[in-house]
Amino acid sequence: MPKFNFTNIRISGIQTVVPKQVIKTESYKSLFGDEEVSKFMQMTGITETRRTSEFQTASDMGYTAAELLLNKKGIEKSEIGALVFGTTSADYRRPGSSSIVHKRLGLSIECAVFDINLGCSSFVYGVQTLASMMQNSDINKAILILGDTAGKTTYPKDKASLMLIGECSVAILLEKDENAPPIQSILRSDGSGYRYLIVPGGGYRNLNASHEPEIYQDGVERTLHHSVMQGTSVFTFTISDVPKLIKDFWTLTNTTVEDYDCFAFHQANGLILQQIARKLKLPAEKMPLTLNRFGNTSGASAALTLCDRFGHEESGQINTLVCGFGVGLSWGAFSVKLNIADIFPIEEDDSIFEEGIIQSAKEL
Repeated sequence: MPKFNFTNIRISGIQTVVPKQVIKTESYKSLFGDEEVSKFMQMTGITETRRTSEFQTASDMGYTAAELLLNKKGIEKSEIGALVFGTTSADYRRPGSSSIVHKRLGLSIECAVFDINLGCSSFVYGVQTLASMMQNSDINKAILILGDTAGKTTYPKDKASLMLIGECSVAILLEKDENAPPIQSILRSDGSGYRYLIVPGGGYRNLNASHEPEIYQDGVERTLHHSVMQGTSVFTFTISDVPKLIKDFWTLTNTTVEDYDCFAFHQANGLILQQIARKLKLPAEKMPLTLNRFGNTSGASAALTLCDRFGHEESGQINTLVCGFGVGLSWGAFSVKLNIADIFPIEEDDSIFEEGIIQSAKEL
């Protein structure tokens, strides 16, 4: 299996940005009815989420997060040797959103830039990608951005997803440091589950897919251009494969649940997290949750949870186990020691890259 061990890379900063718009879960009662919404809230624990405006994108929040992080850390932009953006919500079909953030930040042309087309597992995959690049190059500092605006591809009548999805972006700073404690990780994938989380239309396989709504097997109306989740399959995958991954990781690293101060897991839904915690015997006080106030924010959710839990504390160190799982299927985990002073409070921002809104050929 892909197992990684980095002894000279440190995660030295985490900054989360969320949109200002708060959507109360109770507001969906007029659309789905009191009983349906109450049942959803009880099962997931979600009382509110955050949503972007029409033209605000994951790269807008990612840019703001990166700008804030560099300023707070006192890092010159010329020092950044790589920028990777983990997202399934790119601004355009091409180029990647990382190029937009590179331009807006004013990074050097000597900076390597690309996107990773992953959602809920992008924190784990992104850290390993950047750390591998840094370990085998002269790159001393790099930025990982994670963010999705999945609400934009959720059908307005899709009760299975509409109340679940939240939106945000995070920026994570990685630096070379010969004294850094090790980062260890494992990654897994199962392409046979590619249909479990999918937007079937609009890509190059089915570019001209119908925009007419249909009733899917779960009884929910959607079009082929909206996200579809096979809930039962996703649930079965997460409560079986994810605990197995964590147990295998503990065996490989010769660690146990007692060795960790914090379990920063992807905030999928309340029932899934409860099942994972029960199977792994994770103490509730070591597994912070943000799902109730921010919803499922895809690959950014574990980092958002760290910022929410530790962003206002001033000092200390936490041995953290991060786990992400989702689209692909893809899943993984890594352990890392974080300085609490490097985890910053969540910020709100609604700014938009106006130049990026291209609505006419005359603008090109």
